[in-house]
Amino acid sequence: MSYKLFIPGPIAVSEKTLRAMAQPMIGHRSTDFVALYQSIQPGLQGLLYTADPVYLSTSSAWGVMEGSIRNLTQKKVLCCMNGAFSDKWLDVAQRCGLAAGALKSDWGQPVDPEALRKALSTGEYDVVTIIHNETSCGCMSDLPALAAVLREFPGVISIVDTVSSFSAVPIKKDELGIDVIITGSQKALALPPGLSLLSPSKRALERAALCKTRGYYFDLLEFQKNHEAGMTPSTPVIPLIYALKSKLEDIAAEGLEARYARHARLNQTVRTWALAKGFKLFPKEGHGSVSLNCFANTLNVDLAALNKALKSKHGFVIDGGYGKLKGQTFRISNMGDETDATMADLLKALDAVLADLGVK
Repeated sequence: MSYKLFIPGPIAVSEKTLRAMAQPMIGHRSTDFVALYQSIQPGLQGLLYTADPVYLSTSSAWGVMEGSIRNLTQKKVLCCMNGAFSDKWLDVAQRCGLAAGALKSDWGQPVDPEALRKALSTGEYDVVTIIHNETSCGCMSDLPALAAVLREFPGVISIVDTVSSFSAVPIKKDELGIDVIITGSQKALALPPGLSLLSPSKRALERAALCKTRGYYFDLLEFQKNHEAGMTPSTPVIPLIYALKSKLEDIAAEGLEARYARHARLNQTVRTWALAKGFKLFPKEGHGSVSLNCFANTLNVDLAALNKALKSKHGFVIDGGYGKLKGQTFRISNMGDETDATMADLLKALDAVLADLGVK
């Protein structure tokens, strides 16, 4: 039986996107590829509100997340931690042999701008990592407020993961002064996994030039050299780039403001439904994600049974909690290509399954 994913990634991929991947193969050093690569740059730059280049990496976002700290950390990296993925960034930094510190918040609490200011005031750090939208607990930190603090420390390079917020909310890279923005293909862009996007500032490239151990695969200067030629350093995942081009066409047709409004509306639809049932939003009030909802399982529903029935009877799948929150929370994605109709179908199915489990 086929089923549809409403988990926070990978998410459902449209037939149009899948068809775009089926185009004949081209050489990655050919003029055809250069034309393809260059054709998507304006759309990607528009989504990031940036004049900086946007590189394509055949990897999950973790590849360029690790690569960025390796390229850019000279003294010490400060990892802002408020969920599973931001916590992991500290572990990755330490595995890379980098000096690293932690700015910890409880899961579901946003990164605190004042705490960030205090940590950076020590002068210990020259790189900061932030996950804008922490999917493990559905918490979205206030990126403009954090960026305002970062601008007070011109010697600090900022690296921001926007994997589950990119294209769902406006992220104005140049206006905010963010040095490196990273995202992936399998979340709000509604593409299959395997492609990540990376946009560095000139300042970040200048910092990278100081690092003698950048390696090759994730070397920012290697990306830049190839970008200038309309290529990627290594053989790229060409079918996904065709899919990305198709998706950018879809986004342009819908319009950015309409896309943002759709994500906000569908997110609120799901939130209203869950709160009416008696569930509570897990993250701090005012900091819930716009691309998914993470709810505390206040009704003590058997989430494994719920998901099993939802999948077998209705062909839908949601998430039953991530990491230490498994069973204690559940997450429902509204990102990508979802519509009022598709979300209504999911909520109708959830109503039926919950009723069978004794929840009205």
